[in-house]
Amino acid sequence: MSARLLVTALVDPGSTIALSSAQWTALIAIARAEQLIGSLAYRLDGLALPEPVENIMAAARASAEQQRLRALWEAEMARRALAPLAVPVVLLKGTAFVAAGLDAGVGRSIGDLDILVPRARIDEAEAALLGAGWERIKADAYDDAYYRRWMHELPPLIHVERDRMIDVHHTILPPTARPKPDAARMIAERIELGNGLAILSPADIVIHAAAHLFADGDLAGGLRNLWDIDRLCREFGERDEGSYLRLVEEAYAAKLGPHVLRALRLTHHLYATPVPAYHQAFRLAVELTPSDRLFLHRLLARDAWGRPIRSVTRFGFYVRSHALRMPPHLLARHLAIKWWKSRRSA
Repeated sequence: MSARLLVTALVDPGSTIALSSAQWTALIAIARAEQLIGSLAYRLDGLALPEPVENIMAAARASAEQQRLRALWEAEMARRALAPLAVPVVLLKGTAFVAAGLDAGVGRSIGDLDILVPRARIDEAEAALLGAGWERIKADAYDDAYYRRWMHELPPLIHVERDRMIDVHHTILPPTARPKPDAARMIAERIELGNGLAILSPADIVIHAAAHLFADGDLAGGLRNLWDIDRLCREFGERDEGSYLRLVEEAYAAKLGPHVLRALRLTHHLYATPVPAYHQAFRLAVELTPSDRLFLHRLLARDAWGRPIRSVTRFGFYVRSHALRMPPHLLARHLAIKWWKSRRSA
């Protein structure tokens, strides 16, 4: 039994009616481990579930609603702190989904607040947030310097009273990564929400999700990211039949075309995302490639208790995630320093 059980339940909620007690236990454990329990709970809402399962799902829906409200409040607090700067504040990830009322936000697990601001205003934004009650949590000088020199965001900040973290991005990938998306263009093409906050354009929201998963991460939480992409593509596709063409065009302009195409192939395979097969200028092929199967092997690496499995594969993707972020000589130096610091702390 693998995380395929969760995928099947999300795609076809009615299939859960025939689950045994052991399968329900596995499904709930895997959904929690993948941070998809809220999404699953909303997908199963209205079905005749076993009473213990319905109680768990009701609690998950209530928790998701609390997270939604907390996320919106934290976004408002950040807006108030940054308002004197008259700087664009673009919401990212889960908070963007719920703030815009997107389908991807239904039941979405939301942790930190992620925002994107112009690179030229990043220092001002940090100072404003520090003045409004956030504080730095990277006490280690090396870690702080590493973020500021090599990462696409400031070192994380946490609010002293609300105990909520904010990640302030100036672009969507580390500067050392091979793709170099134009964050200034993304900010310029943002969609204003009418409350002083904004989200990325539909194409850029999907591009960011694919970049976060395939160009910067080790695929941890990948099933949730792909579920985001499925929900986003379905909703944007229903609104605009040309959305996929625009998505691929923007993705290649951002040097992230292969990553977005992989995301579309995998969401189509896992969640049956209705990706149209264009035959004019190009065709979006949804047949899996050999390397796609390796990504699937990693994405589904959970046992029936929700525990991570396939350690060799997971370690390989962990190494890959670091290799994507920086050249080999910088990677070797960084890993050596982190190893030495972990040995000293042990």
